[in-house]
Amino acid sequence: MENVRSVALGFFIGSGSAVETDEQAGISHLLEHMLFRGTERYGPGEIDRAFDAMGSTLHAETDREITSFYARVLDHHVEHALDAMAQMVWAPSLRDLDSEREVVLEEIAAYEDDPQERVFDLLGEAVFGRHPLGRAVIGHAETVAAMEVEDLRAYHAARYVPTNIVVAAAGAVDHDALTAMVATASPPGGGSVYCTPTPPTADARVRFMAKDTEQYHVCIGGMGIPYTDDRRFALCLLDNVLGALAYSRLFEEVRERRGLAYSVYSFESLYSSTGEIGVYVGTRPENLAETLNVIANELGRLADDPPADEELSRSRENAKGKLVLSLESPIGRMGDLGHCVIGGMPILSPDQVMERIDAVSVGQLRELASELYRPSSLSVAGIGADEQAFMGALEPLGAKSGLDDASVDAVDGRDSIDQGVVR
Repeated sequence: MENVRSVALGFFIGSGSAVETDEQAGISHLLEHMLFRGTERYGPGEIDRAFDAMGSTLHAETDREITSFYARVLDHHVEHALDAMAQMVWAPSLRDLDSEREVVLEEIAAYEDDPQERVFDLLGEAVFGRHPLGRAVIGHAETVAAMEVEDLRAYHAARYVPTNIVVAAAGAVDHDALTAMVATASPPGGGSVYCTPTPPTADARVRFMAKDTEQYHVCIGGMGIPYTDDRRFALCLLDNVLGALAYSRLFEEVRERRGLAYSVYSFESLYSSTGEIGVYVGTRPENLAETLNVIANELGRLADDPPADEELSRSRENAKGKLVLSLESPIGRMGDLGHCVIGGMPILSPDQVMERIDAVSVGQLRELASELYRPSSLSVAGIGADEQAFMGALEPLGAKSGLDDASVDAVDGRDSIDQGVVR
């Protein structure tokens, strides 16, 4: 990228909660933490101090299918940054497990206390059931507490292998020079590539967790599409129209016209074998039934009353604007490269992506809305004070969706080992 003096550098590993067993729940996330504890050549804290000295911060994320480590540094620090990151990825010492495990257990406890976060993962379990995609990324206290260093070493040896890792960079970087650095820093090839889980079966389910809260936190959602599906551009526009934009149908109907919620929006996530779409709302008990009724009407209207010209134009320009703004940043460009390559997707230029966004038709939006957003195919998850009141408030939605026949499970908020899930 011309006219920048920085380089965004990232390691992308095909590792996440979707490849864990029930007994391993949370091991990808715990291992991500442990990699900061030092390596064969960097002692505890030395990696963080090294990036401080470079004027940078090393970040890490664990998701359902990918774990990533990334930073942005000045161009003359690339070799040093790559060396430290490669040491983390290839040669972690995995020392001080007891201390770092306590940190992760505190993170789990904080997550358990936040219904606005937890409800998304309750929806994940409702949508995906016992499929690995419904498993908590952060893990469960019981499984994390039981993990030993040997477990981490075995998991690292199986997942952190050259055939399962992509190194991506963007900015003031020379490709050939970077390739030579990576070849020097990496061990010989080998290992197995991440295997895509079989797509789960879509069944409408209702999940509820009783918790003393001022609001009911509710997610309504279902199966989406994989990130290799060309309809992902249409889904982005549809999500914008429904609730992803600051002024969308849900925002206008639920918040602006009726004042039923402060926070209401839609979302979509894409995975290798499928995806997830949904709506979140937080509302007071007295507004719950009306709020769900309005949302159900908007979900049904999405297919029956597709976006008009002004709505669609706003959605298109928003999607293109976010894309270009992201790719003008070295971090955004690096992230796009890493995710495309590890996911087996073609690397598209901004112009190519904008062409695909412009090519989406109203007919495509109508078909996708009918397939994904019909209330009859959606699951519901909720957290609030009273299960009976919650189930009663589902009647407006159930009358439209057939949720009367969906499987209903109550979750004990004090025991999340089998029930909880996290983004």
